[in-house]
Amino acid sequence: MQQTNLDSRPTATPARRRERPQGLRNMELGFLLFAYVIVLAALLQVQLGVTGKFDTRVLVLAGAVAALTLAMHMVLRFRAPKADPFLLPIATTINGIGIAMIYRLDLADSRTEELVLNSSMAQIIYTGLAVVIATVVLVFLRNHRLLQRYTYLFGLTALVLLLLPLIPGLGVSEANARVWISVGPFNFQPGEIAKIALAIFFAGYLVTARDSLSMVSRRFLGMRLPRMRDLGPIIVVWAICMAILVLQRDLGTSLLYYGLFLVMIFVATGRLSWVIIGLLLFVGGGTILALSWSYVHFRIQAWLNPLDPALYDAEGGSYQLVQGLFGIGNGGLIGTGLGHGRPDITPLAESDFIVAALGEELGLAGLFAILALYLIFVARGLRIGHEGGDDFGRLLATGLAFIVAIQVFIVVGGVTRVIPLTGLTTPFLAAGGSSLLANWIIVAILLRLSDTIRTEAAGSTPKGARA
Repeated sequence: MQQTNLDSRPTATPARRRERPQGLRNMELGFLLFAYVIVLAALLQVQLGVTGKFDTRVLVLAGAVAALTLAMHMVLRFRAPKADPFLLPIATTINGIGIAMIYRLDLADSRTEELVLNSSMAQIIYTGLAVVIATVVLVFLRNHRLLQRYTYLFGLTALVLLLLPLIPGLGVSEANARVWISVGPFNFQPGEIAKIALAIFFAGYLVTARDSLSMVSRRFLGMRLPRMRDLGPIIVVWAICMAILVLQRDLGTSLLYYGLFLVMIFVATGRLSWVIIGLLLFVGGGTILALSWSYVHFRIQAWLNPLDPALYDAEGGSYQLVQGLFGIGNGGLIGTGLGHGRPDITPLAESDFIVAALGEELGLAGLFAILALYLIFVARGLRIGHEGGDDFGRLLATGLAFIVAIQVFIVVGGVTRVIPLTGLTTPFLAAGGSSLLANWIIVAILLRLSDTIRTEAAGSTPKGARA
């Protein structure tokens, strides 16, 4: 049987053994302090640009969040001293820039002083709660291998979470998509947590099933095609994603889950044929739905012909997309400056189109800087997966990194009209507690994975390895 690409990767390097935990944490602290300076400068520029004065309420709340991330850094010093030093500062920077832009949109939309901190205060509170929960995950998850024990439980949990919005009286519809549940005064998007559960399930399942999935029957057009009896997993995942698209009207979530599975099955088996088969299935299913479901057809037409008057003026049409494109165009190369543009003209600029809002006031240069931060974050996650000492950890780190990468591509691609618009949120940037919670948990798991990998590469046993 052909050896898979997971087994051919090195588990340790001399450079990795020479890394000193104290140096890693000091580097992380330096980057964190730099992140605080960037976020503080953004908040002050927003206040001066819009109101011409300072508001200490926002600065105090932002300082509280900074204190929580600093506390997470201190936990890393004692609980995960060899964890990656870049992930926490990057997440803090992107999250803080998002808070600054949401605050700026609050100031533009408010008519009275009482409404000024509506969405931005909620975002700050959600961020603090997400950082606390991520710290708790980091403390209690002593070793990532514990997650592999509950592979099928995580799969069942993901399925239940995906079905919750379809329950009458519990699920609510927003923007034609049924992806939210309402519990009292709180709304929550269970699909955000489901993506993490699915990544754990896919990693655990593919570790045990990769040998059979790597079996080949014959060559066709230069590719080694899998046996028909081994196509079951990809058919099941494809059917679930198509069901999500039909029942929840959520193209973004469907594309995210399916893309995650294709990436992980490719990493596990090294077979490009799985990716090609998966893409053909998704394109075929999407084409059928586009021809038979008016919702999907309308979304594609609005993408292809955004300036069509009928589509531009229609409810849920291309008005939002066009306004976002005009905003990015107005920003030019260096932007109008925080507090000096009109990003509030674009509907839902604090959530779906926060990339367009940032593009207007920070320009293409600012957008490229933010995308560079995402690129570094994903690259660090992939590096953790590449250097992992066990197959489950490698797959899990790769899957979690690709969750962020795929979301950024889908959101930025939709806003810039590369692909049709979807309902996904930009990781760490966009308003929403569900997304923040899920993404900070991803940070915590990646930090735990990186600490375990470095500890084992140095020849010692990490705490909780027997769990």
